[in-house]
Amino acid sequence: MSIVLGVDVGGSTTKIVGFENGELLGTLQVRAADQITSLYGAIGNYLRVADVKLVDVSKIALTGVGASFIDEPIYGIPTTKVDEFLAIGHGALYLTGLKEALVVSLGTGTAFVRAGPEGIVHIGGSGMGGGTIVGLASQMLNKSDIDAVIAMAENGSLSNVDLLVSDIIGSEISSLPPDLTAANFGKIKSTATEADLAQGILNMVFQTAGMLAVFAARNDTIRDVVLIGTLTTFPQALQMQSTFNKLYGLNFVIPPHAVFATAIGAARGSV
Repeated sequence: MSIVLGVDVGGSTTKIVGFENGELLGTLQVRAADQITSLYGAIGNYLRVADVKLVDVSKIALTGVGASFIDEPIYGIPTTKVDEFLAIGHGALYLTGLKEALVVSLGTGTAFVRAGPEGIVHIGGSGMGGGTIVGLASQMLNKSDIDAVIAMAENGSLSNVDLLVSDIIGSEISSLPPDLTAANFGKIKSTATEADLAQGILNMVFQTAGMLAVFAARNDTIRDVVLIGTLTTFPQALQMQSTFNKLYGLNFVIPPHAVFATAIGAARGSV
């Protein structure tokens, strides 16, 4: 038995997957304040949950910001590092079965990667991401728990926070739905609730990521846009997928295991 572990050591979470003979064995995510503690804890937990013995692991492929702290074997197992952008591309293509795609990695910030037969290239990024949500929510809502922000936003209304297309255009435009945001936080009412503000924060981050993906795709022949990363579990990710597919004729895809795409790409890219 020869098992390869792929590990994405992020700023606040560590994601780990296992592959045996090219087949995905399982996934696991661990949160910890310290990256090294998170890494070792994730590996230990994964081996227990997946019922994998340490002697059966032939290699550990590391990626993410925390990978830079590791220069030695882990538990006696050889380690290798995979560039994060390469891992993003490899993971997205593996999960979707696509030959080429524009990959949008929704994490603390947002990275845009073009992946295809010609190679995997980082084409840019945005500072908008999960870090933006946490930062703004802590100041505007006194909430630092991102799950609490998501729950709060369920009862929010963008019409109390954003300037909508319907607010500035009297007649209907076939290409733009009236409830589409024209200006984020451009019309905050005095009656706006914390739920409205939470909805506004989330919408701003996802709308920005979606539009940047559209602009990137328009400069290319690619029409498949793959969304990966922790933020793909948010309800707003599905809303963006549906809205942007209809508006811009692109194929926004959120594959299964999208949260673990970079860890998967590390394992696949290390082969």
